[in-house]
Amino acid sequence: MKNNKVCTHCKTPIHCQPETIDTCSCSQVQVSSITRNFLRSSFHKCLCTSCLEKMEQLTQEARGSEFPRKRSEMIEGKHYYMENGYFVFTELYHLLKGQCCQNGCRHCVYGFKNRYL
Repeated sequence: MKNNKVCTHCKTPIHCQPETIDTCSCSQVQVSSITRNFLRSSFHKCLCTSCLEKMEQLTQEARGSEFPRKRSEMIEGKHYYMENGYFVFTELYHLLKGQCCQNGCRHCVYGFKNRYL
């Protein structure tokens, strides 16, 4: 049985084959154990190959970074960007934070925002 689903991160339609995972397109993406552990702790179910690759990049980038605890430690473009005078936190910032605040943040990497879209 084949399932037509959407990526729980970007909402792109994907053809998911959980019963034959070896032939599913997601199995073609190499992800580290760090990324696998992160995804197990998130709200994500199925991700498209682009989002899997993106999550791998994010977790690798996060390995060499620390969560900025003070405003002076935050780097524009890396941790946030400005939009209409407001701070918008990036996916890396949310990943470094280490947990989902469940506020439906625009760049949530934990998959919570997508539950209500």
